[in-house]
Amino acid sequence: MRLNPLIILVLILIAKTTGVLAQDNFDPNKFKSDGKIGIYEHLDSFIPNDIVLINQDSLPVNLRQLIDKPTVISFVYYNCPGLCSPLLGGLAEVIERSDLALGKDYQVITISFNPGDGPTLGKKKKHNYINQIDRLIDTSQWIWLTGDSANIAKATATMGFRYSKEGKEFVHAAAIMVVSPHGKITRYLHGTYFLPFDLKMALTEAKEERSGPTISKVLKFCFSYDAEGKKYVFNITKVTGVIVLSGALLLFLILVLKSGKKKKKQE
Repeated sequence: MRLNPLIILVLILIAKTTGVLAQDNFDPNKFKSDGKIGIYEHLDSFIPNDIVLINQDSLPVNLRQLIDKPTVISFVYYNCPGLCSPLLGGLAEVIERSDLALGKDYQVITISFNPGDGPTLGKKKKHNYINQIDRLIDTSQWIWLTGDSANIAKATATMGFRYSKEGKEFVHAAAIMVVSPHGKITRYLHGTYFLPFDLKMALTEAKEERSGPTISKVLKFCFSYDAEGKKYVFNITKVTGVIVLSGALLLFLILVLKSGKKKKKQE
């Protein structure tokens, strides 16, 4: 059921009155140096508290309040003839292949940056891509949103997603953004294909506002994020350094123990 626009407006006004949307921390000047088209990483920026979008069930939602766990955000438009389909296909594939559980460990939010897209089309697209996932998941945790131009502009500007409309289509880049439970942007994964390991590492970073699993901390020690390559790589320098130091310490202890045994024999 699609809500009457007047009802949506009333709900938004009530939310603002009660303080739900009272804090508006969106500052467009903060991102004015971004170019016209591309992905500009706004690491450590926070999602504003006053972005209101419409979910696939035609209900208004506050974007910031939707985020209560590590969250993957993707920007697309639903009738895109280019990058959006491979991006969403890649996202569905990594959800299926990841050993993290959608809903339990993280959630996914897909936002159409085309104000002409509506929730009915979003619901249809969600059904299509959910059906590509051949594993049991919490389907409610892949949320599909649409919105008006003002709220879309706040969301895309905050996350550094810059695009341009040319005729009936849009020119844009492809990436997914990872956000912490407190709404902080913590990582960008560029392209349309994502490795399960890269996603796990990015979600682990986001979760580290709280304590993370020990195994993930070990993995993070061995792997570092390559800003130029936009992926995690094995940190051979760090790991080799630890091995060398550990070997030297072990050799030192062996020599000390042997020296101690010789002294005892001489006595």
